[in-house]
Amino acid sequence: MSADGKGQVGHVGGVHLRLLAERTGLTGALSAALARRGFHPLHDRGQVMVDLAVAITLGATCIRDVRLLEHQRAVFGPVASFPTVWRTLSEVDELALRRIDRTRATVRRHVYALLRDRPEGFPEVEVDGAVLSGWTVIDSDGTLISAPSEKEGACGTYKGTFGHHVFVATCDNTGEQLATRLYPGNVTANDASVNIDILTRAVAQLPWWRRQKILFRVDGAGFSHELLTWISSAGGRASATFRWEYSIGWSFTEREQAAIETVDRLGLWQPATGEGGQAREDAFVADITGLLGDLTGWPQRHRVIARKEPLHPRYLKDASAYETTKQARYQTFATNSRRRQIAHLDARHRKHARVEPKIRDQKASGMGLLPSREMNVNAAWLTATAIAADLRAWLQLLALDGENAKATPKTLRYRILHVPARLVRGQRKRHLKLPATWPWAAAILRAFTRILALPHPT
Repeated sequence: MSADGKGQVGHVGGVHLRLLAERTGLTGALSAALARRGFHPLHDRGQVMVDLAVAITLGATCIRDVRLLEHQRAVFGPVASFPTVWRTLSEVDELALRRIDRTRATVRRHVYALLRDRPEGFPEVEVDGAVLSGWTVIDSDGTLISAPSEKEGACGTYKGTFGHHVFVATCDNTGEQLATRLYPGNVTANDASVNIDILTRAVAQLPWWRRQKILFRVDGAGFSHELLTWISSAGGRASATFRWEYSIGWSFTEREQAAIETVDRLGLWQPATGEGGQAREDAFVADITGLLGDLTGWPQRHRVIARKEPLHPRYLKDASAYETTKQARYQTFATNSRRRQIAHLDARHRKHARVEPKIRDQKASGMGLLPSREMNVNAAWLTATAIAADLRAWLQLLALDGENAKATPKTLRYRILHVPARLVRGQRKRHLKLPATWPWAAAILRAFTRILALPHPT
């Protein structure tokens, strides 16, 4: 083995991602957002942010890993060094973050138009075979990031660790990370102002035609009266065209236990549904709204639905005394949906669990280790990880098909992004030649052709 090969390029999927950022207008828009009067750096700051997002998508977990792209200078041209990337992140203050958010929303509007104009149309969410046509589904959740050293904003958390609390909002239709915010570790998950803020930022990322019918899904940790009131009022909008619904975890207290006892005594349970809308064995649901007493202070059409299933050993440690006695696991959630059977509403709420693997993938793709002692640098780094998540989602939606369009980030890197190639020059052109025996070579070439065919934003 020797390290003297020439004309070889690794991680060719980075070409797709960089080209996708250019064709969607993301690179140019970020350059305009981060430009400063009288400051003309050698490396355009928008391009630096895109390159960092590309490196994160390829597997970078720290700023220093951007050196991977230096290996591809023959393809990309000059690439910013590690110190330049660090300076770029340190220059991003709160005002610059707001400009980046507006830029991402503008580019997303163009990408959504491209998705809408596809033969298959804009991606819609399915729940057990039923399509939520026209609905945009936003899932939000919080996650703790441990700090191995003293960092600005790091505090003791409710789990007894030391670090930060990151709130994330994702779009279940597309897999994008619409919004992310960094908070001190002592900020609680049920802080109404924090939850409303992250959802407001997520909605601002959507074009107007995807804002009118939104379903917000939040687990029980984010439950609060103020949040439900904000959602039911469509964020304070008076227009009747806005129809926002919530599906949020509801606390299970003695009042709910008494309601469950009544449901058991009267036999009011209905079978819960699973894949294809078929009844699930030993899983039941019931509407307990009328058994909870006075709920007049809650939004209109407020309903509370309970779910009962056998107590699995994996939940035994966190089970309450009541659940241990009954040998059953009970979950309750609240919704203001006007229609649909309660079994469907339960299945729809359980799909909120999709946000957890997305956050896990993000933490494995850079979000899980904040690079700096300074809060603003870490916030800018999280923004870069969100841009990386968008690029990955757009690549799968606009350029890939079949199982690759739904692959996890790990599988996507293994099959598509990490393929090697030879760089050959001739006829005043550069050619990247993939290995003929690579199993997914045809999919990679199709993706490259589709990205080249994307229309530039106007």
